Amino acid sequence: MGWQDFLTRGWCDFPADAATLAWARHAHKAGVQALADPANADWLQCEGTWFIGVDALPNDAQGQLPGGPELAGPALDFITAHLGGVPDLHRGQVSSVFPGYPRPRPGEGEAALRYRIKRDAAHVDGVKMFGDARRRKVEEPHAWVLGLPLNDSSADASPLVIWEGSHVIMRRAFAAAFDGIPSEQWGDVDVTDAYTAARKQVFETCPRVTVSAKPGQAYLMHRLCLHGVAPWAEGASAPEEGRMIAYFRPEMSEWTDPVRGWLS
Repeated sequence: MGWQDFLTRGWCDFPADAATLAWARHAHKAGVQALADPANADWLQCEGTWFIGVDALPNDAQGQLPGGPELAGPALDFITAHLGGVPDLHRGQVSSVFPGYPRPRPGEGEAALRYRIKRDAAHVDGVKMFGDARRRKVEEPHAWVLGLPLNDSSADASPLVIWEGSHVIMRRAFAAAFDGIPSEQWGDVDVTDAYTAARKQVFETCPRVTVSAKPGQAYLMHRLCLHGVAPWAEGASAPEEGRMIAYFRPEMSEWTDPVRGWLS
């Protein structure tokens, strides 16, 4: 899979690489420490079956961890060649999932849990809920989503789920929702109806695929792809720290740019 696959499917993966593996091995140690850190206890959700781990890695703006190797490999080369380079990175997310996932998060009702189970809690990153009516706005427009597996888990241990081609449908829906509105006001637009209708179309027309990989490999997803996390399958296996993946999803500073922005 390469550039054309990324454009049409909305994601691509990269083979095992020594530089990526060296980073992943070091990041794994940091991830296990983050999981055990009492300061991160609130990130353990879904009745202990999902460690969300936002900003849990202590990396610098280049993705390098203290005392570890630089973040490098084919995925970073791809981003540099095709996506305008690697911007300053946030502290990486450490996503660990455990047997029994999914269970409800605090405040989730039966409908939300059913959606988590039957639709993998499918979402577009950065489209956030607000208010008691659970409406949605674009609050965190990301440039892309990079996944870096940190341990060796079975392919059915709550893998990433992507609806291939969904970024095309989502782009069209958001563009229609923003049509005629000054770009500086896009962050205030209620996109709930457009988002819900587009999501329904995606479920009806786009292939649902699961994505799993081993340390040293990587995968890259388009920012507008509908995606989620599959339930933990019966018989799935992972180390004690769960199925652990590091994610980078840097925010776009000029996300309303008509040429290189969020909808491009």
